[in-house]
Parts: sequence; structure tokens; C-alpha cells
Amino acid sequence: MAKHENILGGDPRPSFFPVDQGAARVQPPEDRLGTSVRMAARSLSVMQKEALLASSKSPHVWRLVSDEGAYLDGYNEAPCPLSFLTVGMVSSYMTELLALAEQRGIAIRHVCLVQDNYYTMKGSALKGTMTGGARDIELEARIDSDADAEALRALVLDAVAASPLNGLMRGEKESLFTLTHHGRRVVPDKARPVIGDVPDDPSETIAEAQPLPGDWPSIPVKGGMSPLTDEATSSQGSSLAEEQDRILHIRGICTLREDGVKQVEQQLFNPHGSIFLFLCDEEGRAPDAISYMAAGIGFCFMTQLGRYAKIAKKDLSAYNIVQDIHFSKGGASGGTGRAGSADPVETHVYLHSTEDDEFARAALDMGEQTCFLHAFCRTDLKAKVRVVKT
Repeated sequence: MAKHENILGGDPRPSFFPVDQGAARVQPPEDRLGTSVRMAARSLSVMQKEALLASSKSPHVWRLVSDEGAYLDGYNEAPCPLSFLTVGMVSSYMTELLALAEQRGIAIRHVCLVQDNYYTMKGSALKGTMTGGARDIELEARIDSDADAEALRALVLDAVAASPLNGLMRGEKESLFTLTHHGRRVVPDKARPVIGDVPDDPSETIAEAQPLPGDWPSIPVKGGMSPLTDEATSSQGSSLAEEQDRILHIRGICTLREDGVKQVEQQLFNPHGSIFLFLCDEEGRAPDAISYMAAGIGFCFMTQLGRYAKIAKKDLSAYNIVQDIHFSKGGASGGTGRAGSADPVETHVYLHSTEDDEFARAALDMGEQTCFLHAFCRTDLKAKVRVVKT
């Protein structure tokens, strides 16, 4: 059992909520491609993290939190970082699929999307060889429709391409960074720089966030443990091993509620973790898809910063970020008629440590190198699609 403080467990606020106007200082960056999202996040206790997400597609700034399970000595108070990208991806695919179906005159009585994401981790953290990787996704579309199988397969493939996330999944995009160590700008070693101004450390703004009054849904809802499969290799603290060679697997199952809100059940197979039920909405009733996707990338990177410091036995009292992502509008939902596109992820990193600047540089480089979702961005990936008529 983890020995550090369980901050999220003692927080009386909901896990996810739209914030009151006090957080209006977090705004999405000015659009370059059609939509944009800013994530301002701070570390809480070891693997627990808290963020504010401001999307140009959402009327609200949303507060989201993340934790890890026993495999990283976490308390499992909130979903792991990889959950958020899977939830955002499969929700975005659902949005584009429904928009395309309407445009093509394809009547759908029911649809369920089942998405599987796979990642790899291999090498030694202390030797600097540990590297995170991402593999092609698998997407099964279970559709009740009179349309023929060929039309439905084309519909799903085109929906994947129309998603804004297509801009990060296809091609190879190297992420950009700035580094601030104890309030001082530090020139990174290997990381490519963000050009432009560096915003302030966001920790105080995040700490002030309070829920917007109203009757908001409870998100996420934690269920039992995910089904135990033969691929599960995790144990208490196993993801903190200095040397690793493993494959991670997470699933998202997306359906539509009667009110049109997307409901996603997240299952974590390896490392073995809990089921969480998410809601996603493009009209402000829950966080939108690009906010979830951005949260996944930012939270995953932060986990790697904290994990590297723990493995290297170095002091890292706080690690915070401001992350900007620029996406196109959806090819179908946004009416562009084109494949989704995106600019490289831009992340401003703020480390608080008694260590020297060399540690700060190493933490940034190893954080990027071992982050599964920055690997997702720098790897040309495809979706393996299967359509099942129900």
C-alpha cells in the first residue's frame, strides 16, 4: 500500500467538474487550425494530478484529476492518464461517425464502438535507454443498420480519418517544450523548444478552482476491477522497476445515451486496474473529446516525470505544466470534408526540486522519451477496423 498522502481521497469536491468563473484565467490559445485546448496541471502527491482544461469547443473550463493504481504505488482514486486519451479518441470517432452517417443518409439504429490501445515500455531508466512506444489501435464498430457491410466499413474508416486526433496519430510529430526549474528558465538538452512566451506556473490558479453551481453529473464512476486476462503482468510497484519490457493494454467501450451524451466504459487490462465510467459531450454537459485527449497526453507525461525522479531517487517536490494543442475541426462534424490535422503538442514544464539543472534537463528528456502518448504523437499509427452488423 502506498505510504504517501492521499490528497484526492480527502478532497470533498467532485473528481470532475466545470469550474466557476474564478478559473477564467485559463483560456484556450488562439485557434490556428480551427480548435484548440489548453491544459494547466499540477502534481499533488506522487502520482495524483489535477488539471484545468479550456477547450475552444466547450463553454466550460473543466477540472479533471488522475491517479494511478497499485502498479505505481497509487491510490486508484481517479483514472490513469491513458484512460483519458482512449476516452477522447473513441468519443471523437463516435461524433464523426454519426455526422458522416447523417450526411450520407445511412440510418443507424444502434452503435457501439470498442477501442483497444496498446503501448510498450522497454529499457533502463538509469542508463537512459528506457523508451515508451505506441502501437496501432484496434477499433470494432458494432452497428445496427440496413446499410451493407461495405458502406459501414467505409463509414467507420472515414470517421477515424475525420477525427481531429488523426493529426497526431498519422505522421510523426515531435513535441515541443520549455523548461523552468525553481522559477528560472533552463535551456533543455534534447527537447525541441516552443517558440514564444512562457506562461506563469499554473499551480495557484488550479488550486483556486471551485465547482460551477448546478446539477452536474458524477464523473467518473469507478466500478470493479477490469477483467483479469493472461496479459496482466503488473504487481504492487511493478511499473517503478528501473528496467522494463512490457506491453500495456487499455480498452474504451463507447455507447450513446438517449440524450445524446456519450458514455465510455474504460477497462485497464495491463497494468491491471479498475473500470471507470466516463461521460463525454460536445455541448458542455460533460468534458468534450479534445479536452479528454489533451488531458491524457499531459497527465501521461507528468506521470513519467514523477516516475523518473522516483526511480532515480531524486527530489522532485512539484511538477506542473501548461500544455497547448491545436487541432482542426472534425472533417464531418466541423464540415471541413477533410482528414483531421494537428500541430505538435507544446508543453511548458515547471519543476520544483533541490537538485541541479542537469537533473531538470534529464527529467524532461526522460519524461518525453518514456511518455506513451508523446510516443503516440511521434509514431505513424493506423486504426485496424472491424465492423460487426448487429
